[in-house]
Amino acid sequence: MQQNRNALKVAMVAVLTAVVVVFTLVVRIPTAKGYLNLCDVAICFIAFTFGPWSAFIAAGLGTALADLISGYAQWAPISFVVHGVEGLLIALIVRQKGNEAVSFVRKLLAGLVCIATVSLGYFALSALFISTVSVAAAEIPGNIAQSGVGFVLGLGVASAVKKAYPPVRSLSW
Repeated sequence: MQQNRNALKVAMVAVLTAVVVVFTLVVRIPTAKGYLNLCDVAICFIAFTFGPWSAFIAAGLGTALADLISGYAQWAPISFVVHGVEGLLIALIVRQKGNEAVSFVRKLLAGLVCIATVSLGYFALSALFISTVSVAAAEIPGNIAQSGVGFVLGLGVASAVKKAYPPVRSLSW
Protein backbone atom coordinates (compact mmCIF):
# COMPACT_ATOMS: atom_id res chain seq x y z
CA MET A 1 0.00 0.00 0.00
CA GLN A 2 2.81 2.45 0.91
CA GLN A 3 4.51 1.72 -2.42
CA ASN A 4 1.35 2.75 -4.30
CA ARG A 5 1.16 5.91 -2.22
CA ASN A 6 4.76 6.83 -3.05
CA ALA A 7 4.16 6.17 -6.75
CA LEU A 8 1.13 8.46 -6.60
CA LYS A 9 3.21 11.21 -4.99
CA VAL A 10 5.93 10.95 -7.63
CA ALA A 11 3.37 11.06 -10.44
CA MET A 12 1.57 13.97 -8.82
CA VAL A 13 4.78 16.00 -8.45
CA ALA A 14 5.63 15.30 -12.10
CA VAL A 15 2.24 16.62 -13.21
CA LEU A 16 2.52 19.63 -10.89
CA THR A 17 5.97 20.39 -12.31
CA ALA A 18 4.44 20.39 -15.79
CA VAL A 19 1.71 22.74 -14.56
CA VAL A 20 4.36 25.19 -13.33
CA VAL A 21 6.15 25.01 -16.70
CA VAL A 22 2.89 25.78 -18.54
CA PHE A 23 1.98 28.67 -16.22
CA THR A 24 5.49 30.06 -16.69
CA LEU A 25 5.50 29.86 -20.48
CA VAL A 26 1.93 30.63 -21.54
CA VAL A 27 1.82 34.28 -20.43
CA ARG A 28 5.17 36.06 -20.71
CA ILE A 29 5.62 39.79 -20.36
CA PRO A 30 9.13 40.82 -21.49
CA THR A 31 11.33 42.87 -19.16
CA ALA A 32 14.86 44.25 -19.46
CA LYS A 33 16.49 40.98 -18.43
CA GLY A 34 13.83 38.31 -18.83
CA TYR A 35 10.08 38.15 -18.47
CA LEU A 36 7.23 38.25 -15.96
CA ASN A 37 4.84 35.31 -15.91
CA LEU A 38 2.14 33.47 -13.96
CA CYS A 39 4.36 30.82 -12.37
CA ASP A 40 3.56 32.11 -8.89
CA VAL A 41 -0.13 31.30 -9.37
CA ALA A 42 0.75 27.63 -9.85
CA ILE A 43 3.42 27.67 -7.12
CA CYS A 44 1.10 29.19 -4.52
CA PHE A 45 -1.72 26.83 -5.49
CA ILE A 46 0.64 23.87 -5.05
CA ALA A 47 1.99 25.19 -1.74
CA PHE A 48 -1.51 25.68 -0.31
CA THR A 49 -2.84 22.38 -1.62
CA PHE A 50 -0.05 19.80 -1.80
CA GLY A 51 2.46 20.72 0.90
CA PRO A 52 6.08 21.78 1.23
CA TRP A 53 7.92 19.01 -0.60
CA SER A 54 5.59 19.01 -3.59
CA ALA A 55 5.82 22.81 -3.73
CA PHE A 56 9.61 22.86 -3.47
CA ILE A 57 10.20 20.26 -6.17
CA ALA A 58 7.48 21.38 -8.62
CA ALA A 59 8.28 25.09 -8.24
CA GLY A 60 12.04 24.70 -8.53
CA LEU A 61 12.06 22.20 -11.37
CA GLY A 62 9.13 23.77 -13.21
CA THR A 63 10.57 27.27 -13.38
CA ALA A 64 14.09 26.00 -14.18
CA LEU A 65 12.74 23.85 -17.02
CA ALA A 66 10.72 26.80 -18.35
CA ASP A 67 13.87 28.94 -18.37
CA LEU A 68 15.75 26.23 -20.27
CA ILE A 69 12.92 25.78 -22.80
CA SER A 70 12.46 29.51 -23.39
CA GLY A 71 16.11 30.37 -23.99
CA TYR A 72 16.92 31.85 -20.58
CA ALA A 73 19.23 29.06 -19.42
CA GLN A 74 21.33 31.45 -17.35
CA TRP A 75 18.29 31.97 -15.11
CA ALA A 76 17.52 28.27 -14.55
CA PRO A 77 19.64 27.78 -11.40
CA ILE A 78 18.40 31.05 -9.92
CA SER A 79 14.77 30.21 -10.69
CA PHE A 80 15.22 26.75 -9.20
CA VAL A 81 16.50 28.18 -5.92
CA VAL A 82 14.21 31.21 -5.63
CA HIS A 83 10.94 29.54 -6.61
CA GLY A 84 11.76 26.27 -4.87
CA VAL A 85 12.37 28.12 -1.61
CA GLU A 86 9.27 30.25 -2.24
CA GLY A 87 7.04 27.18 -2.53
CA LEU A 88 8.64 25.48 0.46
CA LEU A 89 8.31 28.50 2.77
CA ILE A 90 4.72 29.28 1.80
CA ALA A 91 3.67 25.67 2.33
CA LEU A 92 5.40 25.49 5.71
CA ILE A 93 3.68 28.68 6.87
CA VAL A 94 0.17 27.58 5.83
CA ARG A 95 0.56 23.89 6.69
CA GLN A 96 -2.66 22.63 8.28
CA LYS A 97 -3.00 20.22 11.16
CA GLY A 98 -6.17 18.22 10.68
CA ASN A 99 -9.17 20.19 9.47
CA GLU A 100 -8.19 23.51 11.05
CA ALA A 101 -8.57 26.55 8.83
CA VAL A 102 -5.52 28.62 7.98
CA SER A 103 -5.81 31.95 9.76
CA PHE A 104 -5.80 35.25 7.92
CA VAL A 105 -2.57 36.21 9.70
CA ARG A 106 -0.79 33.09 8.44
CA LYS A 107 -2.07 33.73 4.91
CA LEU A 108 -0.87 37.33 5.11
CA LEU A 109 2.53 36.19 6.40
CA ALA A 110 2.76 33.62 3.60
CA GLY A 111 1.97 36.36 1.05
CA LEU A 112 4.65 38.64 2.43
CA VAL A 113 7.18 35.80 2.45
CA CYS A 114 6.23 34.97 -1.14
CA ILE A 115 6.83 38.54 -2.28
CA ALA A 116 10.03 38.94 -0.28
CA THR A 117 11.48 35.61 -1.42
CA VAL A 118 10.89 36.29 -5.11
CA SER A 119 11.87 39.95 -5.21
CA LEU A 120 14.86 39.76 -2.87
CA GLY A 121 15.98 36.34 -4.11
CA TYR A 122 16.08 37.41 -7.75
CA PHE A 123 17.67 40.73 -6.79
CA ALA A 124 20.48 39.18 -4.75
CA LEU A 125 21.24 36.25 -7.04
CA SER A 126 20.93 38.31 -10.21
CA ALA A 127 23.24 41.02 -8.85
CA LEU A 128 25.74 38.35 -7.79
CA PHE A 129 25.77 36.17 -10.89
CA ILE A 130 24.17 37.85 -13.91
CA SER A 131 24.14 41.64 -13.85
CA THR A 132 24.85 44.70 -11.76
CA VAL A 133 23.08 45.83 -8.61
CA SER A 134 21.33 48.69 -10.41
CA VAL A 135 20.02 46.45 -13.20
CA ALA A 136 18.89 43.84 -10.66
CA ALA A 137 17.18 46.56 -8.59
CA ALA A 138 15.21 47.69 -11.66
CA GLU A 139 13.50 44.28 -11.73
CA ILE A 140 12.24 44.44 -8.14
CA PRO A 141 8.89 46.19 -8.85
CA GLY A 142 7.99 43.66 -11.55
CA ASN A 143 8.90 40.75 -9.29
CA ILE A 144 6.81 42.22 -6.48
CA ALA A 145 3.84 42.56 -8.83
CA GLN A 146 4.29 39.05 -10.28
CA SER A 147 4.55 37.35 -6.90
CA GLY A 148 1.78 39.42 -5.29
CA VAL A 149 -0.72 38.74 -8.08
CA GLY A 150 0.39 35.11 -8.20
CA PHE A 151 -0.15 34.68 -4.48
CA VAL A 152 -3.67 36.11 -4.54
CA LEU A 153 -4.72 34.08 -7.59
CA GLY A 154 -3.02 30.92 -6.30
CA LEU A 155 -4.82 31.25 -2.97
CA GLY A 156 -8.13 31.61 -4.82
CA VAL A 157 -7.50 28.57 -7.00
CA ALA A 158 -6.44 26.48 -3.98
CA SER A 159 -9.58 27.45 -2.07
CA ALA A 160 -11.80 26.60 -5.03
CA VAL A 161 -10.14 23.22 -5.63
CA LYS A 162 -10.33 22.24 -1.95
CA LYS A 163 -14.00 23.20 -1.86
CA ALA A 164 -14.82 21.35 -5.08
CA TYR A 165 -12.74 18.24 -4.29
CA PRO A 166 -12.08 17.88 -0.52
CA PRO A 167 -10.09 14.59 -0.85
CA VAL A 168 -7.24 16.59 -2.46
CA ARG A 169 -6.13 17.43 1.10
CA SER A 170 -4.96 13.83 1.56
CA LEU A 171 -2.32 14.25 -1.18
CA SER A 172 -0.24 16.75 0.80
CA TRP A 173 3.34 15.90 1.81
